[in-house]
Amino acid sequence: MQPAPTQPSDHLAVLPEAAITALLTEPAGIYVDATFGRGGHSRRILQQLAPAGRLIAFDRDPTAAVAAAAISDPRFVFERTRFSRIAATLANRGVARVQGILLDLGVSSPQLDDPARGFSLRADGPLDMRMDPSQGESAAQWLARAGIDELTRVLRDYGEERFAVSIAKAIVARREHERAHSAPLATTADLAALVANAIPVKSRKDAAQHPATRTFQAVRIHVNQELEELAVTLEQAGALLAVGGRLVVISFHSLEDRIVKQFIARHAHPERVSDPRVARLPLRAGDLPKPRLRALGRVTADAAEVAANPRARSAVMRVAERTAVAWTS
Repeated sequence: MQPAPTQPSDHLAVLPEAAITALLTEPAGIYVDATFGRGGHSRRILQQLAPAGRLIAFDRDPTAAVAAAAISDPRFVFERTRFSRIAATLANRGVARVQGILLDLGVSSPQLDDPARGFSLRADGPLDMRMDPSQGESAAQWLARAGIDELTRVLRDYGEERFAVSIAKAIVARREHERAHSAPLATTADLAALVANAIPVKSRKDAAQHPATRTFQAVRIHVNQELEELAVTLEQAGALLAVGGRLVVISFHSLEDRIVKQFIARHAHPERVSDPRVARLPLRAGDLPKPRLRALGRVTADAAEVAANPRARSAVMRVAERTAVAWTS
């Protein structure tokens, strides 16, 4: 095994030991870190890979590309692209099957800590929130055009926000005001203040959580199409895994984890049908669909890791293993 660079001190990978232990089944295999971030997991993978092993990392964030350029290991390559392009990108590299795929979802600490990215409430910055600032609409651009119905749906579905309607109406009312006074909703402080004013103080259940936290999550998820990207990527990942290969996914909120859990359950237990009419049909054992995945469990951070890295508190890691059953659409 070859040594790898140590992890940057400004970012701690979540569940690093558990994730790499679950992922690496064949040290000489080909692995994918689909969410490179600042390379915490990738560096640990490289430490465990055999000389013949390969690691292909993905990230659409330009700062991730800068961090990846610091790794000079010949077993490592980096692709600056969204992970929903995993199948096409690997095909372009002549890779048909891999031994493991890791997804560490959500926003990294360096992204949150940089006010210029607009992800966080902690410091004022432009309302951007894009994982790749060179692609697509920024949060400010979307908030400047979305109607009440679309705003309400996003805040309700992606932020699980009880006051979605009130906040949506406040955003649209602010737009009407800005047309007259040239005061666009353009910074994180602007949005945070608007949301705080739209939610009654007596209705706030958690005094420690800023009232705009759910709104920021919802807008970020929408701007980056995070849940759609995840669903598309999981299906591609399942088909790319070699027999015995592992899928390891770390989620940080219930919306992501629900998609991962349902994906694994659907392919690990295809015999469980939701249509009661089908469930009543007489079936022989040989007629039952065979599982494509084997669920290997759910892992959360222990107290020691949470103390060292508070971001790990909400992390849920799910692991599945590919069976020999063909992956067909």
